[in-house]
Amino acid sequence: MNQTANTEWKAQWIWGSGEPSPRNKWRCFRRAFKARHSVQSASIRISADSRYVLYIDGKPLGRGPVRSWPFAWSYDEYEIGHLLEPGKETVIAVLVMHYGISTFQYLRGRGGLLVQLDIRNAESGLDSGLDSGDPHPQEWSIVTDSSWKTAIHRGHDPNSSRISCQMAFTEIIDAAKWDDRWITAAYDDSDWEQASVIGPVGVEPWTKLIPRDIPYLTEEPVHPSRVESMSGVRPPAWSAVIDLYGMMSPNSGEHANNAAFCGYLATRVILNEAASFTIGLPDSGRIDPVISVDGQVYTPEDFTGEAPERYLTIALEAGEHLLLMDVTGVSHGHGFHLGFDCASPFRLEAVNVPKAGKSTADQNAGEAMKAGGAAAGGSVAQPELSEFSLIGPFDAVAMIDHRPTRPLNREHPDYQAVRTAASASDLQPYAAWIRPVEPPFINRNDVFASCVWKRDEAVQRMPASLQSAAIAGPDAAVLPVLPGWDTEIVIDFGRELSGYISFELDAASGTVIDLYGFEFMKDGWRQHTYQLDNTLRYRCREGRQAYTSLIRRGLRYLALTVRGAGRPVRLFEVKMIQSNYPVANIGSFRSSDTLLNEIWRISRDTTRLCMEDTFVDCPAYEQAYWVGDARNEALVGYYAFGAKEIVERCLKLVPGSEFQTPLYADQVPSGWNSVIPNWTFFWVTACLEYYRYDGREEFLHGIWPHVKLAMEQYLKHIDGNGLFSFDGWNLLDWAPFEQPNEGVVAPQNMFLCRTLNHAAEIGAVAGDQEGSARFRKEADKLKTSINIRLWDEARQAYADCIRRDGGFSGTLSAQTHVVAYLCDIADGERLEKISSHILQPPPSFVNIGSPFMSFFYYEALARMGRLDVMVDDMRASYGIMIENGATACWEMYPWSGFFKDPRILTRSHCHAWSAGPAYFLGAYILGVQGANPGWSTVRVAPQPCGLERASGSVPLPDGGRIDVSWRIEGTDRLILAVSAPPHIEIRTAAPEGYDMKVEFH
Repeated sequence: MNQTANTEWKAQWIWGSGEPSPRNKWRCFRRAFKARHSVQSASIRISADSRYVLYIDGKPLGRGPVRSWPFAWSYDEYEIGHLLEPGKETVIAVLVMHYGISTFQYLRGRGGLLVQLDIRNAESGLDSGLDSGDPHPQEWSIVTDSSWKTAIHRGHDPNSSRISCQMAFTEIIDAAKWDDRWITAAYDDSDWEQASVIGPVGVEPWTKLIPRDIPYLTEEPVHPSRVESMSGVRPPAWSAVIDLYGMMSPNSGEHANNAAFCGYLATRVILNEAASFTIGLPDSGRIDPVISVDGQVYTPEDFTGEAPERYLTIALEAGEHLLLMDVTGVSHGHGFHLGFDCASPFRLEAVNVPKAGKSTADQNAGEAMKAGGAAAGGSVAQPELSEFSLIGPFDAVAMIDHRPTRPLNREHPDYQAVRTAASASDLQPYAAWIRPVEPPFINRNDVFASCVWKRDEAVQRMPASLQSAAIAGPDAAVLPVLPGWDTEIVIDFGRELSGYISFELDAASGTVIDLYGFEFMKDGWRQHTYQLDNTLRYRCREGRQAYTSLIRRGLRYLALTVRGAGRPVRLFEVKMIQSNYPVANIGSFRSSDTLLNEIWRISRDTTRLCMEDTFVDCPAYEQAYWVGDARNEALVGYYAFGAKEIVERCLKLVPGSEFQTPLYADQVPSGWNSVIPNWTFFWVTACLEYYRYDGREEFLHGIWPHVKLAMEQYLKHIDGNGLFSFDGWNLLDWAPFEQPNEGVVAPQNMFLCRTLNHAAEIGAVAGDQEGSARFRKEADKLKTSINIRLWDEARQAYADCIRRDGGFSGTLSAQTHVVAYLCDIADGERLEKISSHILQPPPSFVNIGSPFMSFFYYEALARMGRLDVMVDDMRASYGIMIENGATACWEMYPWSGFFKDPRILTRSHCHAWSAGPAYFLGAYILGVQGANPGWSTVRVAPQPCGLERASGSVPLPDGGRIDVSWRIEGTDRLILAVSAPPHIEIRTAAPEGYDMKVEFH
């Protein structure tokens, strides 16, 4: 984050020829120069859309920029003076990855690169060192302009598919098609085009540039723990990922909202002989297609496999058959994975598309599969003509959850008529609706399907030498060629990781290396990452070579499959470049309970893994900054690392979503215009808590106008009964209690009541006494309405919601009563009643379904003084994670009710919203809490909760720390030792029932 004093921008935004915002393009840029004299300092500023990797003389220097709103786009700065040698040619090389679509981390802009290198010579009065030889008084610059050279990265396949609806694209690399020396001075770029100038700094869409406001992320090599297994595998004969969302949803590249559509996929399946034919859906991406063959419709009962994997095997005669799939549904951008398998040769042809020019690879797919070859890894190249036709869409609707929408029209007569087609000729009357699936929307390198759908698998004896793949040594692991099979090994890194896959190997030209990362495996069973295409395909050139992925991934296990190898592959190294927000382990916790110690450790590690350029929900599935999650994560970050800058950055990003909605979006910056009211409420609370930790009033002065605007907007949703009524995503917990997407939901109302009070506190500090008083008054009114309207006298509990018909929810829940207590909704006898509901929930109550909700439960228990219940719950709820080998905290509890398969214990196995123990054990068991904003006074009030001893450290906001240890002597004596910087005032308090002796060090 070193910022140069010279903020003047001379550089211009540049790009290459072609589309301004191409889908999934990697573009390379180069600029060579010589510094003729000694350099005193040199600072390079850089930004790009969407992301860049910067190299100086062939060595990677950095990647970025951090996620930003386009109207407040971030740039980075690096000091490179030590890399510049007089008289030596230096090459600045930049790879820009432009998405061409909106994601949950990025709003579509246009392709662009901006670079400015400012150099200061060691002596004045020297020429600049540029080729022109023009004299320059000591300072000179290299800037992006039309002198730069650029070319498309031909080794990257732009037709790769989406990783998930939250992220951009998978990685498919053909090493033979691109010279990786392009980043060095030895490379000849004479056939590259000159860059095109877009415009100066300030040009749209990057109307404002802001310097990076957080440190650069770490990059730490991590080698595996071991190789788990080796198997021979055979994939299905043909598979692909089809982007239905991209083809059918209106302006899909411009947003990341859900879309409903109705239409069909169609192909002609042509067999040379009668055979059994399998249609596979390894992951349909939340679309539930209705499949017909030659007019016969197949029902779910005709399929085998467990959802979301489904397989249909039918007998087909020789000749042509029409396969029609009704893919009507709602999509958020997940890939539609589809495959076919047959013991006899077959080919696929789109309907109403000329037959000439079919891919030889596709014609021979069945033959290759019959011979046991690696058809699924056959080629990175894409055929010119599609095997599939799209019919429709007959209607499509983009959906924004907090805005009214219209229903999808499924009654179009042509849509209804196509359903009965039994042959390609039956589709001729609807030719105007039919078009081929275009190359950008079909990825025939479907690594996920090839790894998940295995036609055959044979476990192999694993030689001991194969463990060399997990060792940071010179010896190679030799992956044998298994005749008729592909060779798969499974690598265990021993813990959850987040970063970049890297490997070095020696292989024959054309060998395909498929990599598939996943998080959980037990007794040989893998939990596949459905709706997450966590894969990479690398096609080898001849000889020894290395590759480091440019796409961030989260995983613990890595399945590496060798396909089509001409000789054994020698794997010298495979590793992860672990990358996260740079924090030190300042916080610590140890106690006489080893289970609690391990729970604290995985909570800390989970939080670090979910700290990138913002907090993210998880490193695998989404990598999205969810605003509400980050409130809890910030508290953990304070206690584990003393992390402040990332919190402030996250909080300041939220108001940028005002152009999408003044209610503020639930994940930012994002193309998904979605609102979860609770998430905005938690953001307000997090702003106040950040001030309490950091102590700077100017932060609250800056954020107050945005807090005030949001609260005013939410007050507009108070209905005639004085309650908050909202149609949208009324989420709080992954649990089956009534939290409908319409109307009055109790926890939302309660959290709004608390948030109004928190906003009032912010307003008071910011100097807006009138606004503060208004929000306190509104909070009091809302509390009164909640107690009048949401208390169910008959059941002596708060209802979870009021249904549209005016009746109370059928469910009662722990969630609602935890929130009621936490938000000070109840008084008197009612408070006693809900306290008993929290401590001893009636059997009919819905239980807490996620560790995220447990955070609020623990807050309530702490306020009650029942930390013993909290600690017992931690042991039970997090203990099951430890028992199942968790190295990070799970997103859900196994009892959440979301999965029918008992082997699936959670979705994400690394979710920072679940890392609460790292906060609570420090704040309450060690007992360290700030007593004033900025923590110049700290209260230490330990709570034994049956423990014999505990010790640890809590970071201070200014970079120091407090060390605490305590032990129990006898039955009622506690010895407390505290060490703190001299400027910190320490106040201590003994736990109830204990005589405490305090020792200061």
